[in-house]
Amino acid sequence: MEQTAAPLLCGKGLNKTYKSNGRVVRPLQDVDFALYPGEVLGIVGESGSGKSTLFKVVCGMEKPDSGHLYYQGKEYTGDGPEKTGRFLQMIFQDAYGSFDPRMTMERSLREGSDANRDEIVRIIGEVGLDSELLGRRPRNLSGGQCQRMSIARALLSHATVLLCDEITSALDVTTQAQVVRLLNGLREIENVSILFVSHDLALVSMICDRVMVLKGGVVMESGPTDEVIHNPQNDYTRKLLNSVIAVEKM
Repeated sequence: MEQTAAPLLCGKGLNKTYKSNGRVVRPLQDVDFALYPGEVLGIVGESGSGKSTLFKVVCGMEKPDSGHLYYQGKEYTGDGPEKTGRFLQMIFQDAYGSFDPRMTMERSLREGSDANRDEIVRIIGEVGLDSELLGRRPRNLSGGQCQRMSIARALLSHATVLLCDEITSALDVTTQAQVVRLLNGLREIENVSILFVSHDLALVSMICDRVMVLKGGVVMESGPTDEVIHNPQNDYTRKLLNSVIAVEKM
């Protein structure tokens, strides 16, 4: 994908430190990233690599110890979710857990949104769901249907950036592919950009324009997905590639 002159969302020199059982853990160490309009950027690494911490910092759930965050060139470092939610939305791994089990899907989608029923029906149609499902509660949906509902809820907020945190890991392989195709289509229809976190480089190769590889809070490698997948420059990236089954790119 051709990149514009300025990124839509970026972070510069992000650092985050925790103290755990008397020792210091640094899940982010001088991390830089840039997400361009209409782009899908993959963030890849094993458990403990810093992926989830990066997302928490980006969306304002946690503050970085140092470094800066920018949206459309304006700094928002230190802003909490009540402000960042105006332009970015998180989609979680546990789709069921992200909905109130007592509410119908329509009521859940209306919360925090000024959308009327017509817009809700339009959006869930775009994510491949029937309006009949709006009257159901989360437990009455399949895992794939529930995850699509969570994507619809993010779109109804009119956010321009979606943060997808391992959103396919609880789904079977067929449903994973369906969700990936859906996201690929939505970035054009809804004009959204996506940060896509996964431990699986093969899955990332199906959707991401560029990829950034994290290990222990450090960026080990980044670049266009094809280059990183087919010509990795770092030993850790090679290890990740060898640990997954190659998935044919769509």
